[in-house]
Amino acid sequence: MSTNQEMGKIVVGVDGSAGSIAALKEAARMANATGSWLEVVACWNVPTSLAVPYALGTVEFEEGARQLLQATVTDTFGQPLPANMSTTLVHGQPRQKLIEMSDGSDMLVVGRRGYGGFAGLLLGSVSQACVAHAHCPVLVVNTGEEADRPGKDS
Repeated sequence: MSTNQEMGKIVVGVDGSAGSIAALKEAARMANATGSWLEVVACWNVPTSLAVPYALGTVEFEEGARQLLQATVTDTFGQPLPANMSTTLVHGQPRQKLIEMSDGSDMLVVGRRGYGGFAGLLLGSVSQACVAHAHCPVLVVNTGEEADRPGKDS
C-alpha cells in the first residue's frame, strides 16, 4: 500500500518495550489528528557474537523481529489495523535506520529507555541519536513509569 502524496508522514520506531508501545499510541493519535500516514518501523540486526550461528542458519533474527512487529501493532490496535498505517521491518542499527527514515517525514516518534541515577531525565542511545541527527522534529515519549527499567517487573 502506498501513501497518498498529499498526506503527511509520521514514523515511529518500535521494539516491543513499554516505551515503544507508548510511542506507537502517541504517534497513532497524532497521525489521526493530522490526517497523516503512520509508518511503524522495527529494526533487526545480528549481534557480532552470533554472526557464525546466524550464517549457519541456526538463529533467525529477522523472523523474530517480524513477529515482534506484528504482535506489537496487533496487540495495540487489534484487527483490522488502521487504514492509515503500514509496517516496515528493516535490517540495521535502529538509530541509523530511524534517522534515515526521518528524511522526508513530518515527525519521528520514539520511546525513552534511558537508565541511571536520574532515570527520568536520561535518553537512551537510540532516542538521543534521533534527537541529535534526525531530518525532522522528534518526539520522545516518556511512559512516566519505570516499566522498562532493568530488574523491574512489568
